[in-house]
Amino acid sequence: MISHDVTNVSFESFLSITQGKKLVLLYPWTNYRNVFLSYFLTGLSDGLLYYRVPDSGGTTATWVRGLMESINQTSEGFGAQLAEALDEGAPAEIGGALAADLATLDRDRVILYLDELDRVPHEDAFQQFIAGLIENLADGAQLAVNSRLLTYDPWIEWVNRDEAVVLGTSNQRNHLIFNKARELKPQLEVYAFGRGHAVSNGREIQSWDGALPRNLFFYFIDNPLVTRDQIFEIFWPKLSIRDATNVFHVTKRKITERISMMVSGGGSYELTTYSTGFYVPGDKIVRHYDVADFEQAIESALLSTDPAVRQTLYREAIDMYKAPFLFPLNLPWVEARRKQLQAMYSEALNGMARLKAEEQAWEESLGFYVRALKESPQREDFHRGAMQMYINLGRNADAWQHYSLLEKQLKRSLGVKPSRETQELLSGLE
Repeated sequence: MISHDVTNVSFESFLSITQGKKLVLLYPWTNYRNVFLSYFLTGLSDGLLYYRVPDSGGTTATWVRGLMESINQTSEGFGAQLAEALDEGAPAEIGGALAADLATLDRDRVILYLDELDRVPHEDAFQQFIAGLIENLADGAQLAVNSRLLTYDPWIEWVNRDEAVVLGTSNQRNHLIFNKARELKPQLEVYAFGRGHAVSNGREIQSWDGALPRNLFFYFIDNPLVTRDQIFEIFWPKLSIRDATNVFHVTKRKITERISMMVSGGGSYELTTYSTGFYVPGDKIVRHYDVADFEQAIESALLSTDPAVRQTLYREAIDMYKAPFLFPLNLPWVEARRKQLQAMYSEALNGMARLKAEEQAWEESLGFYVRALKESPQREDFHRGAMQMYINLGRNADAWQHYSLLEKQLKRSLGVKPSRETQELLSGLE
């Protein structure tokens, strides 16, 4: 189990934090959702009702009926009031009926854990259902929600009432919308591993009015401190300063429009602001950026002296790297950044391989070395690590075969032989 130092929430603290709250929200960007679920299972398994929303999602009535049938498998006879409400009730009445049926369960504490709730459209019917459910929960009953997206509505009402707790925000650099700040700000989620997409206040930005606004958006996100000259050199090196300035401001305005149109209530939300010669993140919105979290996890792993913490951080980074950066975009600045992040990813895999080798988990270590070599096939130290694992596993023939492949690769690409250190690794090996 993850240690207190990693999660910053021990099991005892977890119970204390969630005690008396009607609603428990699992922050969508925390890497410890499974840890919190394990806490529920460890200490509250008798009262835990787990339901994963199916891929199809469906209407509120459809998926709630599936929920009722799921609970009925372990609690026979459950759902008498809910079944009636599903046949003829309004969404709020369905929520209230579910709360009433939960109250009939003979358990000291009941936690209804809804997993992947983002599969369900958060339309008016859903929000009315949630309101009816939470408002009517009996003492000792809770709703726990895990979702890959977490929007203001319908949750913010219970956060403001102090009837909800959000788990997993303590290490988020900006704390985002669900920490009870003086001013609630729209959140901007940016995911750049893979093709790249952005979510403004829970709604994905699908249209950018052209490739240029999208590309400049990701450049700003990836470069939080940049001068106008740097921007012009990257995007409009052949235009005059005057023409580049005009195109830049038009493009920047389109970015603002794309972000702002996703935020209810109107207003203009600038991605950046100009200060002392630099374009820096604007203060009207709060950002989350998967690449920044990836880099931070690797940096923290390198600085840590605790092997368990290092493994956890490396695994976080490895899990975040879903695909190459903004692939397959082929702009020069993107390709350079992609190579840099790919190298960092291979270092994270190498770090895990070394840690597993220290535990004498040779097979796992070999697996990480093989993955690292797919990203950085030119790294002779990775090859050497893989060969050492083959030797440790008694697979000498595989070690020799790997050496032969390395020898051919180095001769073909660089015209050199493997280093003396690599050669000595196989010295005397049959």
